[in-house]
Amino acid sequence: MAATRRKAKSAAAPTADDLKAYYRDMLLIRRFEEKAGQLYGMGLIGGFCHLYIGQEAVVVGLQALAKPGDSVITSYRDHGHMLATGMDPKGVMAELTGRRDGYSRGKGGSMHMFSKEKGFYGGHGIVGAQVPLGTGLGFAHKYREDDGVCFVYLGDGAINQGQVYESFNMASLWKLPVVYVIENNKYGMGTSVERASATKELYKRGESFGIAGLAINGMDVIAVKTDAEEAVDKARCGEGPAVLELKTYRYRGHSMSDPAKYRSKEEVSKMRSESDPIDHLRQKLIADGILDEAALKEIDKEIKATVTEAAEYAQNSPEPEPAELYTDVLLDA
Repeated sequence: MAATRRKAKSAAAPTADDLKAYYRDMLLIRRFEEKAGQLYGMGLIGGFCHLYIGQEAVVVGLQALAKPGDSVITSYRDHGHMLATGMDPKGVMAELTGRRDGYSRGKGGSMHMFSKEKGFYGGHGIVGAQVPLGTGLGFAHKYREDDGVCFVYLGDGAINQGQVYESFNMASLWKLPVVYVIENNKYGMGTSVERASATKELYKRGESFGIAGLAINGMDVIAVKTDAEEAVDKARCGEGPAVLELKTYRYRGHSMSDPAKYRSKEEVSKMRSESDPIDHLRQKLIADGILDEAALKEIDKEIKATVTEAAEYAQNSPEPEPAELYTDVLLDA
């Protein structure tokens, strides 16, 4: 197999251009999610809506390691992953608002949209269900010998699901090119990890299947990119799957309907003030002389304009016709 004929390379430090790109990508996710929260409050987004605010460094850092042809699959907290894979903010926002020009033609909403072109295979509402599906995507990469890797994102709550361990066993047995990314934001809905998991070191959950694990600071995009690179490259080279625990934090409730009373305001405030991934990178860009305050303000202005355009596009997009209910339900093969 082509993917097994080379050795894993050593991690390379991000360049100045890389850092600027990470900053823009994280800021786009942050501003997009803030706008989505506003539209939800206005009644323009219905159903469930789970925001990614606070966790931006995880998907941006890992997407920095992705290559064309790789695949991504995640849970219902998925808007950030869509944007990080390069999906158009206008199409994503249109889908959130249930409009015809959305990625799933307005039928999927927040939790169920896809882009085969960008290698994004959902958004899945059933806790842990994306893990066996992502393992299957990894099998497809190996079967096709396309040098691809599947990034499978799951939460700290999903890690206790039985289907996760069936997937670990299969992926290890067949040395599938899968990177399992546990986004440990400390709370599965309203239950803390300490109350839900008998073992707190989630990155070790694959050890009994012979899968190497690693804990990474998920609030630092540079740490995510550099620390995860070896595991991703080994998976790509045919050495089998990896389990990465990205220690992160969500600032909002589990979903827009969650008041998050199970944690104190002081806890959230402390994480924002001491560990915010965007502020952390912003300070580094200034300290290293890569960007100044004026340039950073201009980037923020551009990102806000992009998000505003996406929101206007979504609101101007027509709703799906009733006949759309009967499409995409049957394939004549």
